[in-house]
Amino acid sequence: MPLTDTMLRKLKSDGTPTKLADSEGLYLYLSATGGKLWRMDYRFDGKRKTLSFGAYPTVSLKDARGKRDQAKELLAKDIDPGAHKKAAKAEAEAIAKEQALTFAVVAQEWFDTKKDVYAASQIKKKQWLLDLLKEHIGDKPITTLVPADVLSAIRPVEAAGHSVTAHKLAETAGQVFRFARTCGYILFNPADGLKEVLKPVRTRHYATMTDPAAVGHLLRCIDEYEGGVIVGYALKILPYLALRSMELRGGRWSEIDLDKALWIVPAARRENAKDGGGMKMRIAHMVPLPRQVVTLFRELHLLTGSGELCFPGRYSASQCISDMALLNGIRRMGFSKEEMTIHGFRAMFSTILNEKKLEWGFDADIIEAQLAHKEQNTVRDAYNHASYLEKRREMLQRWADYLDELRAAQ
Repeated sequence: MPLTDTMLRKLKSDGTPTKLADSEGLYLYLSATGGKLWRMDYRFDGKRKTLSFGAYPTVSLKDARGKRDQAKELLAKDIDPGAHKKAAKAEAEAIAKEQALTFAVVAQEWFDTKKDVYAASQIKKKQWLLDLLKEHIGDKPITTLVPADVLSAIRPVEAAGHSVTAHKLAETAGQVFRFARTCGYILFNPADGLKEVLKPVRTRHYATMTDPAAVGHLLRCIDEYEGGVIVGYALKILPYLALRSMELRGGRWSEIDLDKALWIVPAARRENAKDGGGMKMRIAHMVPLPRQVVTLFRELHLLTGSGELCFPGRYSASQCISDMALLNGIRRMGFSKEEMTIHGFRAMFSTILNEKKLEWGFDADIIEAQLAHKEQNTVRDAYNHASYLEKRREMLQRWADYLDELRAAQ
């Protein structure tokens, strides 16, 4: 006799597991504790098997019969309903996992692996770039993303005139997708080739001087600078060392050994650099000091040696002079932005040294080591710094003497 809802509602367990048949193989299993479970016994491939449909009343009598009928249809097609149920469950779980694996989730997973690699300033920049991408594609499953989706997140930034940021977004998206591909989340990188369709970034050129007479005139103007004394010393030292602005301005007396004529900018200070400011890599930068610079630092030490900073600001001994202070000094001398910039001193050094490298006997690697341009291989970079130190000392002394010659040539 088939079961009814009335029978099922009144059904109580006497402490002994019981099976109550319904029809066509469907039955209710009444457990010793009173649980009411729908089940169906069947044979497949010569083996007796049991299929579970859930518990009553969550699964009603009508629904249980429907599930039984579906199972019988599968059996008629020579399909094991139990195996089919497991496969369907696995597929549903895979889809749910795929839906949960959004760009935002994977981006965070990638970002977490980089926190100990990137410098503090880089972490902030990367987080900002990721946030821009997440605004557009953060909630989308990463497996569904195509190049057009990623491009839609970048185009508004490009349209606003921020080409550099647009290219940085494409680069960052590519890093996330490469990570995802390596982890097996996706099969291809939808950011590949994006830079090809973005507007090219205009190369930034810093105004500089390389003509010997012009350089000599600039150096004489610096010697005659009538502004702040500390700024004056910074401007006198800067041409000799080809340092970035913040490398010089943020200098500490503890970093400088005047007896050994050596300045070591520690990695910790280099990590906090900003573009155009301090050191951009994560190893210490050794800077040999020419005789002229040692002399200038000894004079400066009489003024600021009692404090931590070599070039403290006018209003606070705990803050160094600003980049604008140096730039204003150049402007007060009468040099426009089209003629000279603070970064232009590095460009001057690089251009002239590369022109004279054969004459003076210093190859490009020595010049690059002094400029401390980013080396992809940190171990190699550290090795180059150490092995090239004496060569760089010789080169900087030759450079300093050359600048003095230009200064003296009226």
